[in-house]
Amino acid sequence: MYNIKSQNATEFIDHSEILETLKYADENASNAELIDAILEKAELRKGLSHREASVLLACTLPDRVERMYRLAEQIKKDFYGSRIVMFAPLYLSNYCVNGCVYCPYHHQNKHIARKKLSQEDIVREVTALQDMGHKRLALEAGEDPVNNPIEYILDCVKTIYSIKHKNGAIRRVNVNIAATTVENYKKLHDAGIGTYILFQETYHKESYEKLHPTGPKHNYRYHTEAMDRAMQGGIDDVGLGVLFGLELYRYEFAGLLMHAEHLEATYGVGPHTISVPRIKKADDIDPAVFDNGIDDDTFAKIVACIRIAVPYTGMIISTRESKKVRERLLHLGISQISGASKTSVGGYAEPEPDDEKSEQFDVSDNRTLDEVVRWLMELGYIPSFCTACYREGRTGDRFMSLCKSGQIQNCCQPNALMTLKEYLMDYASPETRRIGEKLIEKEMALVASDKVRAIAAERLVKIENGDRDFRF
Repeated sequence: MYNIKSQNATEFIDHSEILETLKYADENASNAELIDAILEKAELRKGLSHREASVLLACTLPDRVERMYRLAEQIKKDFYGSRIVMFAPLYLSNYCVNGCVYCPYHHQNKHIARKKLSQEDIVREVTALQDMGHKRLALEAGEDPVNNPIEYILDCVKTIYSIKHKNGAIRRVNVNIAATTVENYKKLHDAGIGTYILFQETYHKESYEKLHPTGPKHNYRYHTEAMDRAMQGGIDDVGLGVLFGLELYRYEFAGLLMHAEHLEATYGVGPHTISVPRIKKADDIDPAVFDNGIDDDTFAKIVACIRIAVPYTGMIISTRESKKVRERLLHLGISQISGASKTSVGGYAEPEPDDEKSEQFDVSDNRTLDEVVRWLMELGYIPSFCTACYREGRTGDRFMSLCKSGQIQNCCQPNALMTLKEYLMDYASPETRRIGEKLIEKEMALVASDKVRAIAAERLVKIENGDRDFRF
């Protein structure tokens, strides 16, 4: 039975509730009166239930779909302005004991190069990332209690935070590792991680167990309940995601929102981020084998509906997607993107040899970070390297309350501009810097508070003169 506050994953992600939701959505896909009522509720910026949002996703009325897209873009602007947060993944190890059929790291794959970064390797990789201008990383590692124990992950986090090169520093380390214990989540929290990220892959339990035939990840409940344990371990910024293409997308959409609702109802705070990856070609993985792939138009509709349903949540799109797709989705709700990503174990300090490839998936957007930053600014966005909220203790319900009230804008806009200024001074090409300086001048005039604007202006001058790391 569906129970939003249950600690049992099969109750807060109830199969029957999802099926009833999809049936209700089908029955009302062209119900203009109901769809208008849902959109009017969405315009209040308080979010929607999984059932209401599923009706919007199923909607077959073109004019209402266009209204959805306009609303999604406006909600994104209301909560996040024109800021786009930048990050990069860092793969620590691809040793893995699981048998996931969609991932080339599955343990049966005998020809992919197996690698694990030493702490010395990490220094080289992070130095290269700092030299690009990155300030925020997402750590990735396969599940292997021998090669990738929690102690190894903790050592990596400690090493990364210790590296200071020229004006570079990684100021926020997010972690995407396998489901673990409350005790280990406490250790990650104490190590100072930012967001704990874990993709569900699929919320359909029967499909999940088939897609994860062997290894500890086969346990659907243990994996799905990981965010509860993370919260209990003190990590109040968690990131959800599904891998679209494994199961029917409308089922995944409803399950994803039910998971967000469960966290909000149980812990008073929903997910800090939601990621929307699509399955891609990778080593011995052919995405055509999976028959639930979604086209770009459907993908755009999913992103817009998530943005409307959970307006306060950051949304992430990676370099799995092309420049063209990423540009479209930026307008519909995406607030974080990766840039210049490597999905191999190593590869930032120097390219991998052709006979030692270790990518988890093929990258579709291969531009440099400077090219991505310039592209965003040309589109009118502010590339943000800000990590202030995490470092000022504005996490969990403290962040969400500020975000929902709109007060976070008083910090985020000037913080984004100051971190962009750092990037322009330390790493940007001359053309990128020229465009960025004009953008900062324009956006500074839009900072609402006279006091904040004056302080930010003083700090921008100090950054130009060599000082770094200011934040509100």
